[in-house]
Amino acid sequence: MNQNQALSPSNKEVTTLGGGCFWCLEAVYDELQGVEDVVSGYSGGHVVNPTYQQVCNATTGHAEVVQITFDPSVISFREILEIFFTIHDPTTLNRQGADVGPQYRSAIFYHTPEQKSTAEQVIADINAAHIWDAPIVTEVTPFAKFYPAEAYHQEYFQRNPGQGYCQVVIAPKVAKFRQKYLSRLKQ
Repeated sequence: MNQNQALSPSNKEVTTLGGGCFWCLEAVYDELQGVEDVVSGYSGGHVVNPTYQQVCNATTGHAEVVQITFDPSVISFREILEIFFTIHDPTTLNRQGADVGPQYRSAIFYHTPEQKSTAEQVIADINAAHIWDAPIVTEVTPFAKFYPAEAYHQEYFQRNPGQGYCQVVIAPKVAKFRQKYLSRLKQ
């Protein structure tokens, strides 16, 4: 599949989202009905094939992201974004909790003009509803390139549930997601 297209040959849609540590986003979207694949990686930077260490050093311009392949007949892009805005703080620039730096920025790398329009509308709706105490600072940027993260980052929460970061940071986010979206979880 061409990573620059939003629809794959099988009519699946692709989106690329950054919301802090990619492990957190991946853990949530892996459980969501209609989501067929979630890959942790890097996007939005200027270095070709960056490593995790390079991205952590905040010199590549990349954000930690997940690239999500989903079936829009089961879950819409708007619903993907509504969940996105409940599982991270989109009001903090270059930070999610203790994770600080541009690699942890809130970002939507849109693949089509329709995704851009939907992202802008969802942000406007959430800002108008005053769901957050501050305005959303999520960047809405055209998708250019996605680089999958190293293999040990893939399915990290699933493979390392007892790890400290997983227990303290990821597990509460997943629990909150499960409670709010129980009817949308995979069986």
